Amino acid sequence: MGADTNGHRDPFDFPRHWEADVVLSDGGTVHLRPITPDDAEELREFHGRLSERTRYFRYFGPYPRIPQRDLDRFSTVDHHDRVALIALLGDDIVAVGRFDRLHGGERQGDSAEVAFVVEDGHQGRGLGSILLEHLAAAAREVGLARFEAEVLAENGQMVRVFRDAGYQVSRAFEEGVLHLEFAIDPTDESVAVARAREQAAEARSVHNLLHPRSIAVIGASTDPTKIGHAVLKNLLEADFNGPVYPVNAEHRAVRGVRAYPTVLDIPDDVDLAVVAVPAASVDEVMDACLAKGVKALVVVSSGYGETGPHGLSAERRLAAEARAHGMRVVGPNALGVLNLDPKVRMNASLAPKLPERGRAGFFCQSGALGTAILANAAGWGLGLSTFVSAGNRADVSGNDLLQYWETDPATDVVLLYLESFGNPRKFARLARRLGRTKPIVAVKSGRHAVTPGLAATGVKVDEASVQALFEQAGVIRVDSLAQLFDTALLLAHQPLPKGKRVAVVGNSTAIGLLAADTLLAQDLELAGDPVDVGAQATPDEFAKAVEEALERPETDALVVVFVPPVAVPGTAYARALKEAAHRTKPIVSTFLAVEGIPEELRVPGKGSIPSYASPERAVLALARAVRYARWRAAPQGHFMRPDGIDTATARSIVDEWTERSDRAIDDHTAVELLRCYGIDVVPFRIAHSQEEAARAADELGYPVAMKATSERLRHRTDLVGVRLDIAQVESVKAAYRDLAALSGKPGVYVQRMAPKGVSCVLGLQDDPSFGTLVWFGLSGVVSDLLGDRAYRAVPLTDTDAAELVAAPKAAPLLTGYRGDEPADLKALQDLVLRLAALAEDLPEVRSLKLEPVLASAAGAFVSSARIVLGPPPSLHDAGPRRLR
Repeated sequence: MGADTNGHRDPFDFPRHWEADVVLSDGGTVHLRPITPDDAEELREFHGRLSERTRYFRYFGPYPRIPQRDLDRFSTVDHHDRVALIALLGDDIVAVGRFDRLHGGERQGDSAEVAFVVEDGHQGRGLGSILLEHLAAAAREVGLARFEAEVLAENGQMVRVFRDAGYQVSRAFEEGVLHLEFAIDPTDESVAVARAREQAAEARSVHNLLHPRSIAVIGASTDPTKIGHAVLKNLLEADFNGPVYPVNAEHRAVRGVRAYPTVLDIPDDVDLAVVAVPAASVDEVMDACLAKGVKALVVVSSGYGETGPHGLSAERRLAAEARAHGMRVVGPNALGVLNLDPKVRMNASLAPKLPERGRAGFFCQSGALGTAILANAAGWGLGLSTFVSAGNRADVSGNDLLQYWETDPATDVVLLYLESFGNPRKFARLARRLGRTKPIVAVKSGRHAVTPGLAATGVKVDEASVQALFEQAGVIRVDSLAQLFDTALLLAHQPLPKGKRVAVVGNSTAIGLLAADTLLAQDLELAGDPVDVGAQATPDEFAKAVEEALERPETDALVVVFVPPVAVPGTAYARALKEAAHRTKPIVSTFLAVEGIPEELRVPGKGSIPSYASPERAVLALARAVRYARWRAAPQGHFMRPDGIDTATARSIVDEWTERSDRAIDDHTAVELLRCYGIDVVPFRIAHSQEEAARAADELGYPVAMKATSERLRHRTDLVGVRLDIAQVESVKAAYRDLAALSGKPGVYVQRMAPKGVSCVLGLQDDPSFGTLVWFGLSGVVSDLLGDRAYRAVPLTDTDAAELVAAPKAAPLLTGYRGDEPADLKALQDLVLRLAALAEDLPEVRSLKLEPVLASAAGAFVSSARIVLGPPPSLHDAGPRRLR
């Protein structure tokens, strides 16, 4: 921030990242930003709206008016020693939080006094806790470590803000005043509290969107070819459980419903506005919605970010204005939203054909695709609870829906069609938590090509990153909409399998064998030989075979392959199959070659038996459910931070180096930095002559390894730039001559020999969306050629570290393949966790490579390291709560 020649800081020059849109506990939004002198008049008006009781709690006495001197002091701060954040709803200040650095006594200038005041009508909305989070983050940035507060003992609401924030608060009580003190570094509890509040607030904001009491259609048209006509028609035909208000300045009524010239002319409150006017007219509509107090917008109009930079600018302005006035926005360029709850019955979308009510929630971006999805869901018998097609996702995104569905009692399965990621790191965290209770099935399109217009709606993420993210989070990834529906039908109607042993029962040997082959190819196990009841079996014989297969203790799931005989109608067999079905073990079928839920196999509630057009598709759906069930039942692991980490020294090393122009740090600095994280590099020296090489070998102790300084030479798989097990002085000198000649310049590494082991490689890979990935593989030309590496996104649990080390196809070489001595896997896992801790603490580390790491029974020994620094990427999921 700028300062004049006297050291005074400009009160208008504040860190721009301190501005944020935030969601409150009731689902509304406000805009936070640092105060400036221009806010003085709004601050005076805010003070005038406070009740006597609120002013008494804040100032400990009557304070009816702010004197000009105090007003100047409150609104003019330096954004360093004195910081104030205001919460704005429209142009009005509704809350203020501030801190002032304390000096003198035993204080070292690392403490500040903190205080808040919230307008009476906005108390109880969580503004105090939001302000505390953002003030604490700002305070840490300016070198503060502690907050102190003086609170009247009778001000229970403010005491709870501090008590419930998750910090370790010490208290002292004197003459009716509580003195509170606490360190402001995030604790496990404070992070957990913030995340729980974030979930509740964002879920509530989506609940408000999907449960409006009244809806206005702005741009409702009498022309059947216009989208404003289609939205109104769909709302009315779905029989929305509340008033619908067409807004049309030219007609008194649209589709027989009284219309209003503007939204401001509607006599009652409006919870949701569907905007179907051209993009050029939306600014005027927005102003009216803000004045009306509309809570949410669904913008089906196009002409925004998908059209280029000018449209993207308009889109961002739309979202910012809406949030600043307390509204969430779906769209623009959205298909719309559905809630099939009989108490709501809302089709605020352009989709004419709706599926039946069910237990699956669906989120997608594309409007055209959304229409096809809804039509397919209806045809396949997949019922939905709610559906959101968010278009350009200027505001509401898939992450908001994950927050909502986590606690939505009407949704058991979550379905996603993702074209791009808005905030992948947050997605990873939310999906991992939600997936423990509700399965998530996702199609991630754009595997092999960038979608046109992607830059307007998200960040391109490479395939390895996406796969690592989904695997860690337990998300069931599928390649197509057909596979998504196949999997969703099973998860929505059948229980999860308890294991991977699958029985096959049918009336065709050929189809039964086809199912069995597919099972084995999917790493499932056959629970006995496939049972063929014969083409002439009666319904009772068929049912008996199904019952016997299900009752066997070694059966975890059942595949039923059924070809209808000519003589007996299929409905008789369907009835027999339904009666024999076991509600605790899943069944998939190829019944009459029908796709979806045949009417004959439908039962109320859970228990309908899905049917597939081929046994392969039935088994593939079952295999996905088995893998998900295994992930869900596995230990979650714990986020581990290894002992012996010196973060302060590591930070100073990075800060000092980033002031230089060179991004790749030198060998000795890399060793120092890694040592801060308990990672030791096998001792080495760099020698520039034969004599220096001989002295280095004596100091390190024989035998030694010698390596060319050229990275290209020393990491070749044929070891042309490496000499190993050198045990004599003359051999050292000869190796020096060879390697220096190879490199074409003086200088050779001399390194103590590490215990022999399996050569591995570990690293950190920067990703613009996820932040950092930790990767692991075994060294060698074959591994490189096949891309045999495994990836995990930071942060890592101990379970993630163990899975990462075991994931490469060549990993059996570490566990005693063909009688070799197993390597110390715990040492490798510890190394992975230390790298993950480094990645979390030091986002400036953009890439890091440890190669080779020699893994043996004696441990994991790092032979060399290369580290590249750069400007830190945006940490999408760090810091206080905010909307992206």
